[in-house]
Amino acid sequence: MKKHLLTAFLMTVATTILLGLVYPLLITGLAQVLFRDKANGQILYRNGEAIGSRIIGQPFTSAKYFQSRPSAAGNGYDASNSGGTNLAPSNQKLIDRVRADATTWHAGNPKQLIPVDLITTSASGLDPDISPASAEFQIARVARERGIPEETLRNLVQTHTHQRDLGLLGEPRVNVVELNLALDDLAPKP
Repeated sequence: MKKHLLTAFLMTVATTILLGLVYPLLITGLAQVLFRDKANGQILYRNGEAIGSRIIGQPFTSAKYFQSRPSAAGNGYDASNSGGTNLAPSNQKLIDRVRADATTWHAGNPKQLIPVDLITTSASGLDPDISPASAEFQIARVARERGIPEETLRNLVQTHTHQRDLGLLGEPRVNVVELNLALDDLAPKP
């Protein structure tokens, strides 16, 4: 009996050290060496200061910027509270929010159809991308606010549109943080 208990104890200690310490440290070390940017959250820097991440959305409130899709994660884009609302399409709270968002978007573009991703949240609430149609929908407002020709902004959006991965996975998308950084590089905000 003592022999079995000692063997079980030693196996527990050995596997804890191997799988709980050595393996995670090895994988973390390899990730830091081989994929440093990805392993560290793909943080974007401007003038040495971290300003966002390529893979986590963030809100933009100024009309001079392209807006992200709405977030249901905590108070918005809260990575510690990621997740959708799970509200049914018939839920009055969801209906009221979508109507309010649609009213706000229609104020700037009354004759255009609103792309669905501008009024619906993503499953995680942290989606950093919008559809090219959503970026196009916002061009007139951003051009007016910044005094930039719409065609210049269309070219900027086209340049920052990522196509489907491997030509078939996902949908074309525009990373809002990257687009707004390029917008600032094009014409610094007044």
